[in-house]
Amino acid sequence: MKAVRWLATIILGGIALYVISIGIALYRLPPVAALADRRANLTIQVKDWRGKLHPFVVGPQNPWWTPSESIPTEMKWAVIVAEDANFYRHEGIDVKALKNAIKYDLEKKRFARGASTITQQTAKNLFLTRDKTITRKIKEIYLARRLEQELTKGRIIELYLNIVELGPMVYGIGHGSRYYFDKPASALTPRECAFLAAMLPGPRKVYNPYRHLDRVLKRSDMILGQLRQKGVLTEAEYRQALAEIPNIGGMQKKVDQSFAAKARRFFRDLFGVFR
Repeated sequence: MKAVRWLATIILGGIALYVISIGIALYRLPPVAALADRRANLTIQVKDWRGKLHPFVVGPQNPWWTPSESIPTEMKWAVIVAEDANFYRHEGIDVKALKNAIKYDLEKKRFARGASTITQQTAKNLFLTRDKTITRKIKEIYLARRLEQELTKGRIIELYLNIVELGPMVYGIGHGSRYYFDKPASALTPRECAFLAAMLPGPRKVYNPYRHLDRVLKRSDMILGQLRQKGVLTEAEYRQALAEIPNIGGMQKKVDQSFAAKARRFFRDLFGVFR
């Protein structure tokens, strides 16, 4: 019995210390109220596809920054139906989705699902790392609640769309629309909006259009269908979007240029040509 009491004391003590450490960590999190000012600029760190960190400006000082009024309605709704269908109904956390994710993770005995809302993803991208830990998840939830208290839904969507990863050092739809379609985000068609939204779960691998274009197009078809169901698109607009073949010739050009550049470097190093 004495050993059991000692074990219980140790466990309870460990839990108490963890709770205290979480409290301290939450207290030290940065304020979010300043983000309500649409003129605000914040420098964060983003990773390239080799894992190297780079400074990235969130705000009007970023040349790719796209203000809310220049983001097509179809783009906003495309990410909502794809990433967080209850965005306008929850207060930062989708409790039902979170419970289902916890149940699934316990069954799989690993962090398989995150159930992060758009607000949580915004909080993570702005202030946190991508480490899959309970502590980081708690911070994410806490910051998401604060973002919802301090910012409008429109401002949260604006921030989210300007920091999402869409390619190798391509962050935000302003850069993404130029990179893939050679046009400003304001000129994106519904099909192109759905295309970019379709990439969000995994632009590096699973939904990398260089490797899995068919997969990205198939998911964008699904997103277009949801936009039709929501009434964002009329039947005629939906049919037109489905029939549209995304003008991604620039993507193939980038692939060709990348291959050519590698070839030039190879022969330069080997034979000293192409100087």
